[in-house]
Amino acid sequence: MKNLITIILFSTLGGSITYFLINHSSKSAEVVLPIVENSKEKIEKPEFTLTKNSQNNRYELDFTSAAQKTVNAVVHIKSEYEQAYHSDPLLDYFWGPKGSRGFRPAIATGSGVIISEDGYIVTNNHVIDDASKIIITLNDGRALEAELVGSDPNTDLALLKIDEKNLLFTEFGNSDDVNLGDWVLAVGNPFNLTSTVTAGIVSAKSRNINILRQNAKENIFPLESFIQTDAAVNPGNSGGALVTPDGLLIGINTAIASKTGSYSGYSFAIPSNIALKVVNDLKKYGLVQRAFIGVIIQDITQDIMNELELPNTMGVLVSGLSEGGAAKAAGIKINDVILKVETTFVNDVPELQEQIGKYKPGDNVNVIIQRDGNEKSVNLVLRNENGNTEIINNKINEDKAMVYGAYFKDVNENKLRQLGIVSGIEVISIKKGKFEEIGIEKGFIITHINKKAVGSKTKFINTIKNKKGGILIEGQYPNGIKGYFGLGL
Repeated sequence: MKNLITIILFSTLGGSITYFLINHSSKSAEVVLPIVENSKEKIEKPEFTLTKNSQNNRYELDFTSAAQKTVNAVVHIKSEYEQAYHSDPLLDYFWGPKGSRGFRPAIATGSGVIISEDGYIVTNNHVIDDASKIIITLNDGRALEAELVGSDPNTDLALLKIDEKNLLFTEFGNSDDVNLGDWVLAVGNPFNLTSTVTAGIVSAKSRNINILRQNAKENIFPLESFIQTDAAVNPGNSGGALVTPDGLLIGINTAIASKTGSYSGYSFAIPSNIALKVVNDLKKYGLVQRAFIGVIIQDITQDIMNELELPNTMGVLVSGLSEGGAAKAAGIKINDVILKVETTFVNDVPELQEQIGKYKPGDNVNVIIQRDGNEKSVNLVLRNENGNTEIINNKINEDKAMVYGAYFKDVNENKLRQLGIVSGIEVISIKKGKFEEIGIEKGFIITHINKKAVGSKTKFINTIKNKKGGILIEGQYPNGIKGYFGLGL
């Protein structure tokens, strides 16, 4: 009997202890139930977490593949050019009268993106502008001289070519598909540090920052519609790649917003859709086939919306029409609002310019306009700057030494001194072509184009390739007779 009582006491004590432990532990892991208040549930949100890739146990946001692919398609560019120096009295004291005057070598550097396995490279025009020699250094260390296929100051783009095969290259992505907040990588060679990769997000699109200056005499009408990112870009990144996490090229890094000259938080890239149009035109025609609607346009502000009684500020206002332009021919009127180009909405001037910049003269483009509160579809036949649909082919003969029927060579230092000139190139042969038509003869030494000194044959040919309208050629014959010729291009 005593044993039975003992067993019951211990059992009761054990149950009490177990109950206490369970009750105590449940408080530390208490489940919070939803509290119903005013018929709405308040549910605690979980902490933010990183989502992992279940396949390879890496984070889903993985840039390694895109970075490894892109660094091999981005090149370092060294541009050699000749900088003109005027006479310096102090230096002339040591070098003799006018000894300091003339040309001295200078170097600029930047980046470029290989876009084909046979060596085509896209970069910024300002990286290679006026270069007499362009050296490309591949990511594996090989250095090759590049030929300038063509350049476009309107978009600050240039197309180069190196004589190489089986190169790794970057494929073009669709920049129209890029959204605010998308992750991007910037790959280039800042401060001559090769193969540098930085990451950021797209912080804005269709930015116009007015870095490309209009020059009607040189037929430069800038097209700016930059992708803005916060990926770190510094001097030397110009011409480099802006790519998606998949490694697709969606921009050419071009500029930074900075008061110091170094990265301060924002960088700007030319959209890939514009770059693709430009490089295809340069390759095929030697210059960009720029298309125009024939309108004067402006953004719609609150004041304009109120004044014209528009339903909202969406679209781009037509405030003027060009005589003989595509818009007037298609029936577009002043105060019409352009809402879409094909299937793409346009809400400001840079967006509209970007969309039209994809086309060439003669292309049919459908635009949606708003007039008197109603939407209307209009078909435009785009025209060139001369008001027609002609395609201009400025392709130079593939023989690098020949331009418009004339062959050239650099003039050596001894001959320059004998003739009393600082620099120039000599016409060594003339065949049927534009140079023969304007009267230039064999032996003529070209010293200036449009009042700018000519430093070398390569620089001269590169300049001629990318001029439109006309140029003034100055020089002299070996007997001292000077010549001035106007060459229409």
